[in-house]
Amino acid sequence: MAKVVIFGVLDTAELAHFYLTHDSDHEVVAFTVNREYLEVPEFKGLPVVAFEDVETIFPPSEFKFFAPMTGRKMNKNREKVYLDAKAKGYECISYISSKATWFNNEIGENCFILEDNTIQPFTKIGNNCVFWSGNHIGHHGHIKDHVFFTSHVVLSGHCLVESYSFFGVNATIRDYTTIAEGTLVGMAASITKNTEAWGVYVGNPAVKKGVPSYEVY
Repeated sequence: MAKVVIFGVLDTAELAHFYLTHDSDHEVVAFTVNREYLEVPEFKGLPVVAFEDVETIFPPSEFKFFAPMTGRKMNKNREKVYLDAKAKGYECISYISSKATWFNNEIGENCFILEDNTIQPFTKIGNNCVFWSGNHIGHHGHIKDHVFFTSHVVLSGHCLVESYSFFGVNATIRDYTTIAEGTLVGMAASITKNTEAWGVYVGNPAVKKGVPSYEVY
């Protein structure tokens, strides 16, 4: 059990507070945001402090950190907060729902894995990844850092997902496929071959759009 500071005061932070409170042994003790967004002294009955000062109020020797953010800017926003928290000396927890099936696979820190995810055996997941509810992650896969799965994504077996990738609702990925760094897989897209870095793929079968992912999301 850890005493945890959550980054943010919007919907995702509120959900993280709910899940940690009702489905973990951790205790949420505070929230933190960048000073420019510090508008309220409390959230969910707990203090909200400036991120610039958080380590002096809640020292990393006594508290842990969780940054359950969205995938905006192709997960770069969440990566920055995660790395900044690490630079302050924090250890980041991961939350894995008790209603997820994951077979004790290797899962990194600052991951947010919600209910009804099935993560089959021999799968490796890196740091700072988000799996919203209801995904199927196939066996013998490797998902690297800063990746976001929305809901009802099917990633078949033996896939490699490079960092910063994002998967829309109901996307499907064929087995033995490599999803290149920064790939944005659109809602209900069907990926049948390897993607190109920072590409946007939509349709069934998916085709690459002529704009990079970091200009879209």
